[in-house]
Amino acid sequence: MNRSFVAKNPSVLIFLACLAVFTLVVTILSEGFGIGVVSTSFVKTLGKTLCLCLIAVAMDLIWGFVGILSLGHFAFFGLGGYMIGMWLMYERTRLIVVESLSQSDIPPTAAEVTDAIGNQIFGVVGASEFPLIWVFADSLVLQLALVVLVPGLLALVFGWLAFRSRVTGVYLSILTQAMTLALALYLFQNDSGLRGNNGLSGLQNLPGVTASQDQVSLWFLWASAAALGAGYVLAAWLVWGKFGSVIRGIRDNEARVRFLGYSVESYKLAVFTLTACIAAIAGALYYPQAGIINPAEVAPIASIYLAVWVAIGGRGRLYGAVIGAAFVSLLSTWFTGGQAPDIPLGFYTIKWVDWWLVLLGVSFVLVTLFAPKGIGGLFDLITARRSPDRHGADLGPDDGALREQEAGR
Repeated sequence: MNRSFVAKNPSVLIFLACLAVFTLVVTILSEGFGIGVVSTSFVKTLGKTLCLCLIAVAMDLIWGFVGILSLGHFAFFGLGGYMIGMWLMYERTRLIVVESLSQSDIPPTAAEVTDAIGNQIFGVVGASEFPLIWVFADSLVLQLALVVLVPGLLALVFGWLAFRSRVTGVYLSILTQAMTLALALYLFQNDSGLRGNNGLSGLQNLPGVTASQDQVSLWFLWASAAALGAGYVLAAWLVWGKFGSVIRGIRDNEARVRFLGYSVESYKLAVFTLTACIAAIAGALYYPQAGIINPAEVAPIASIYLAVWVAIGGRGRLYGAVIGAAFVSLLSTWFTGGQAPDIPLGFYTIKWVDWWLVLLGVSFVLVTLFAPKGIGGLFDLITARRSPDRHGADLGPDDGALREQEAGR
């Protein structure tokens, strides 16, 4: 009888335990809990890092296990942020407008309230009317549904067109990057309906919530940790059984898997769409903690960074993707936040704010050349076990099947 999923994947329980301990420790040490060792701004940084770890898991699932180097998953991440950001900005503005108009001698009509909200939101781009895409912005439930539906539908349509044409390899990567660039250029336009280059701001203020940012930051940390845990378990479960064997087969030899009768395009499309939805959920949790989202967040360079994170952490290892995203994200915050000391060389002073991207690029090249298994590969050395001592026992179902000494040759 086959062992259970948990028994065959002890790393999943270890990961969940580490995530739970991490979340508990940060909560106890936070300002929101009362001790105040960890500042609210750093709690937000950690919460955002967990969201980046979640999209890294999605990236590892599509790249490390299916072999599709997608350079467009940050587009889905950004779309998820835009979908929840629309409700946050609409509802927060509505409350402000209603409170302001309530001081009038004559109660405002619903149309006057709507017009005032439109002026507040879109006045920055010279408009006042709500675009069609904001039709559900007043409903939290519908906008939460759109967080998954919009990126999922985009991934489904794009993936169906690409995979049915059997576009593979570098050409598929270029196509995903072109999709991301097209979306970013569209969002930069003022008539896109999403305030162009200004983006959506003030997302950290939850409408109708009187709790302080200290407490709100903890709520998002908990939500981000829960989403990461659920996403990790889902990804680990997918790559564990037959489904995982098929997608790894597609990665290693797509033609052979197709010859065996599997619908390769269907498997690719399923994973591509699922990972797009996971990325969107990560984005929906990330941007309320960041407080703002604009088209620059969807630029192709962000998806390239994502691939670098996964490569540094260890492609094909879910925990490696998490390690890579967390390591690079926190290191980036330290270097670009002015916390890393400058290095005076006499003739030149190294300022890490300027040199961080160079360091990241060099690290990616070095990992690719000398440590293709990434940081996660270190665990292979730590957890490596000696092969079982079979004492010449049969290694196959038939008498005389490969024996230990033969297998070692």
